[in-house]
Amino acid sequence: MRYVALLRGINVGGNKKVPMTELKNMLEEMGFTEVKTLLNSGNAVFTSDEKAIRLLTEKIEQQLEKTFGFFIRVMLRTQKEIQELIASNPFKNVPTTPDTRLYVTFLSDEPKSSLKIPYISPEKDFGILQVANKSVCSYLQLSPKRGTVDLMSLIGQEFAANKSDAGKNTTTRNWNTILKLAKL
Repeated sequence: MRYVALLRGINVGGNKKVPMTELKNMLEEMGFTEVKTLLNSGNAVFTSDEKAIRLLTEKIEQQLEKTFGFFIRVMLRTQKEIQELIASNPFKNVPTTPDTRLYVTFLSDEPKSSLKIPYISPEKDFGILQVANKSVCSYLQLSPKRGTVDLMSLIGQEFAANKSDAGKNTTTRNWNTILKLAKL
């Protein structure tokens, strides 16, 4: 089965450094095949015979901690799930400008939220379009009043299964990255 591993919070501001060549080598040493990485933000695609996603996620998280010396949360999806997300075309009705950002936030657990979806902010500068399969599709119009960090904070707090863990069990990728991952 083909998997997409999305690592949370690495290589940001010089913290939690994980070189992609070392990540690729680690995954290959774990017995995974056809390993490819994308960008420097912790995206890897690989093939494995293992079918139990939770078990596979735990094995990868444990090996990451042994290899790099700190805990790294992993959101693991099948390539099929990524392709289904793309096929749902969540951003089809979002007019884009150079200041528009399209995001998918991946959650480690099923989301708990009372927010009515689709949700559009009163200022009309961001929206949450779709929540399905432990992922949240959102968009943001950058402005002096609101940026990416604001949106990620809101999503982390709103969709956390356990509010005390808000944002710790999520990782976000822009839509272009998701499209590239589907092709690896």
